[in-house]
Amino acid sequence: MANKVSRRQGGAPTIADVAREAGVSPMTVSRVINGEKNVREATREAVNAAIAALNYAPNPAARSLAGADQIRIGLLYSNPSSAYLSEFLVGGLDQASRRNVQLVVEKCDLDRHEVEVAQRLVASGIDGIILPPPLCDSQAVLKVLADAGTPAVAVATGRVADNVSAVSIDDFEAAFAMTRHIVSLGHRRVGFIIGNPNQTASGRRLEGYRAALEAAGLPLADELITQGLFTYRSGLDAAERLLELAEPPSAIFASNDDMAAATVAVAHRRGLDVPGDLTVCGFDDTALATTIWPELTTIHQPITDMSRAAVELLVDEIKRRRGGEGEKHRRMLLDFTLVRRQSDAAPRRRPTFSMA
Repeated sequence: MANKVSRRQGGAPTIADVAREAGVSPMTVSRVINGEKNVREATREAVNAAIAALNYAPNPAARSLAGADQIRIGLLYSNPSSAYLSEFLVGGLDQASRRNVQLVVEKCDLDRHEVEVAQRLVASGIDGIILPPPLCDSQAVLKVLADAGTPAVAVATGRVADNVSAVSIDDFEAAFAMTRHIVSLGHRRVGFIIGNPNQTASGRRLEGYRAALEAAGLPLADELITQGLFTYRSGLDAAERLLELAEPPSAIFASNDDMAAATVAVAHRRGLDVPGDLTVCGFDDTALATTIWPELTTIHQPITDMSRAAVELLVDEIKRRRGGEGEKHRRMLLDFTLVRRQSDAAPRRRPTFSMA
């Protein structure tokens, strides 16, 4: 009788094939192979029957690692900001080394093949996965991990899914604090560049901006809010739209440092002084914030610490599961800091000149 599962012709069966044959998750197959006790006897028998039916042979190297209690975690990334990604990888790699954990780093393109990459990691027997933005909000990836029973930690999401642990800051409060700071300098027309609409943190930052204006008794002008995508390129376009207004803002708050840096570039191209003619503030406090002139006033998001914390949460979750304690999703909220540098100042009226 032909096997129920379909594989690439001539290819050896994988742990995912065994999982489909037995009707369980790849994680359950991994537990059976590694002799873990927290598996029901009926499930164990079904997995062993599937292994026999498919002539599945576990990888000896993987078995050796498992026997040594090695933990393998994946880190999926698809972030347009190289500065953000660099800091995130530094934290993750450093903490993985401290905990003697193997970190498998995989790049994938959002909305193209993130599901395929996630499925491949699960099929390889990965113990857990870290999802930095924007993948922290990918419902497709979260579903793959939930269906497989693979533990995950979402980092910097504005809305935490029920089946994952999470590390973040309070994006609403951070944006509220920055907008309040800008208003306290005397600005009354404050432009705002939204981040990628696919990321929940973008919405929380927009809500914080609006709430701060409302608290200060300032009108909410839709023309002062424009869409960005967290990329430098989108920041250029957004800044142009704001500065082309009949009454442009005297300050612009961008949802990340890449877009804020682009705003400074557009201002300079237009002959505006930053911060004399235009205050510009960002979010994240990546290395970019201090490599442009003037250096950016921004919200310091502890990206490296968030990555380290994600590794810790994931390793703890994996060890609890191996010990038969079951799932326990945790939420960790880290502190943010408003860092004031040279890109903000009180507003001043720029003299108008007539073109002869």
